[in-house]
Amino acid sequence: MKKFFAFALAAMMLCGMCTMAGAETFRVGVKQDVYGFGYLDEMTGEYSGMEIELGAMIAEALGYDDVEYTTVTAATRGQMLDNDELDCVIATFTIKPERLESWDFSTPYYTDAVTVLVEKEDGITDLSGLKDKVVGVSTGSTSALALATAMADAGVIDAFDAATFEIATFNGGVTFKEFDDYPAISLALDAGDVDAFCVDRSILANYKTEDRDFIADSFAPQDYGVATKKGSELSAKIEELITGWLADGTIDAMIAEWGL
Repeated sequence: MKKFFAFALAAMMLCGMCTMAGAETFRVGVKQDVYGFGYLDEMTGEYSGMEIELGAMIAEALGYDDVEYTTVTAATRGQMLDNDELDCVIATFTIKPERLESWDFSTPYYTDAVTVLVEKEDGITDLSGLKDKVVGVSTGSTSALALATAMADAGVIDAFDAATFEIATFNGGVTFKEFDDYPAISLALDAGDVDAFCVDRSILANYKTEDRDFIADSFAPQDYGVATKKGSELSAKIEELITGWLADGTIDAMIAEWGL
């Protein structure tokens, strides 16, 4: 990986951490289609990105012999943690109160916000332009609720009960279409199957072209944390590492290096 492994080794020495009993490989769930965070080069089979590097740093700091990356999506990452298929997930996983009931999260290592990407020729420039449009979102994500809430707060659509919100059935002035991954949403936007693409801005930046632009509005700040199984012994150890790397500037340097 990169120069930050020196920080990981120092953290291991300072914290006196050791490998989890009987485990030689640290299993990390990551994204494969988000440049700068987690991206898989299909030609080489190698992952790259800030979250990939962060996973390797954690593995080294904890004394694991190896790190194994597994691609996850918004729909699969929590289940794979629950099933003990992964030790942690570092995959633009937003910390939400309802998610904290199911999994442990570290202190945020990155903060983003949700926005919308559109084709310039469609003339959509803000939330009002999304009225009665079809918006592509990732299956299992919170982007649809965030957008509908922002539109309601702006008076573009009628207020609704967030507690009963369902992506597939919502038809309160905007509708949503779910996709398994981000490239599929981008292709749907190209084909006109959806009018807009909604997710965190840092993710959308990977799909912005000369013919596309963000709307003027951003909303629903998103804090990304390292997720672990609820009550796991690993949770406290990762928390100590993340807070240490935030305090000494390591994570800020990683963010800058990856251009996030």
